[in-house]
Amino acid sequence: MNEQNIKIAIIEDDETIREGYKYLIGNVDGYEIVGTFHNIEESLKNLQQIFPKVILLDIELPGINGIDAIPKIKNLLPNVLIIILTVYEDSEKIFRALTNGAVGYLTKNTSPSKIIDAIREANEGGGPLSPNVARLVINSFQKNQNSPLTKRETEILEQIANGKSRGRIAEEFFIDLETVKTHIKNIYFK
Repeated sequence: MNEQNIKIAIIEDDETIREGYKYLIGNVDGYEIVGTFHNIEESLKNLQQIFPKVILLDIELPGINGIDAIPKIKNLLPNVLIIILTVYEDSEKIFRALTNGAVGYLTKNTSPSKIIDAIREANEGGGPLSPNVARLVINSFQKNQNSPLTKRETEILEQIANGKSRGRIAEEFFIDLETVKTHIKNIYFK
């Protein structure tokens, strides 16, 4: 066990999916699966002992759902980074998850390599979104005439929705990668 590894917990009720993520992520250098759970109640009893840095969290779980669990988890581990990993793409769930404290929102059709990148990105202070989720966020803000997003934040969100990486966005806009990450954090905050 390396202290530099990103410690990850997975909360997913489907055993096949849970074990698949555990295998795929756990076999990547720098990543360590410290716990897997099939529901929130089980995870809440154990999270303080395993102290993950990142939690991959499904929404539709038996008992307490993932969105309602975010504040409970953050109460136990205030600095944990929660990435929603779900089949749901509707704007209400996305905004509720982000408002409750999730730092990222990915759909389950996200490739394993992108999930691994998203974990690293969250660990480095970023806010990973699936391109389709970014598109929903853009559409929501575009419907709002009083959108709180700046022109640059809107441009960056559009690039994410088009599937571009943060690095590629930085190159195309001639800005530093950290600047892109800061804009993404601001989008989440707003």
